[in-house]
Amino acid sequence: MSAIAYDLRGTTGYLVADVRGRLVGRVECPMYGTKENEPDALSVKGGLFSRRRRLVPVDAIDQIDGRTRVIGLSVDREGLLNFL
Repeated sequence: MSAIAYDLRGTTGYLVADVRGRLVGRVECPMYGTKENEPDALSVKGGLFSRRRRLVPVDAIDQIDGRTRVIGLSVDREGLLNFL
C-alpha cells in the first residue's frame, strides 16, 4: 500500500504519465472496489476515440500534482491492466 493516502475523487480530467514520462491518458473516473466511499483505482482513457481503458490502482500512483493536473505513476504503462 502507498505511504501517502491520495484522494482520488477529484481527479477526473487529470492527465496520467507513466514512470518514463509517457502519456497514458486522461482520468475518466475513480473506481470503487474494496471500500464503499473510498476509490482504490482510476479508469484512464487512452484517447478521444479510444475504447481501451487502463486500470490504475492507487499503489501505482507516485504523485499527484494539483497545480498542473498531472498524475505521475511509479510503473510503466505496459504494466497496467487494460479493460473495455
